[in-house]
Amino acid sequence: WLGFLPNMPCAMREPPPATKAPISERDFLDALPAVNTSCITLAVLWVLRNEPLDMRPLGCYPEQLFTEEAPRRLIRDFQDRLAQISRDIRARNATMELPYTYLDPPNVENSVAI
Repeated sequence: WLGFLPNMPCAMREPPPATKAPISERDFLDALPAVNTSCITLAVLWVLRNEPLDMRPLGCYPEQLFTEEAPRRLIRDFQDRLAQISRDIRARNATMELPYTYLDPPNVENSVAI
């Protein structure tokens, strides 16, 4: 829906109408942002909506940074809890017409990756 510029313009070159009086098509077109502004906005939206190529889900630690048993146990407990949360979410989603998967741990990035 953000890809259709008149639906959600990223900027306006004219102030919004101050009254409820009808406006002309020219007034509307003059208020829309320039083409280059729209293209840059669409490019940024496209980059931000894509899954990163090096996506690491929450709780995924490929490097074994800890050698002590206590932190390794905490990481295992955390990963077990995330697995249970994921099972609960998938069970709930199985009964929904439109599943909500955004906060399922495998779909949550381990850290900011922009």
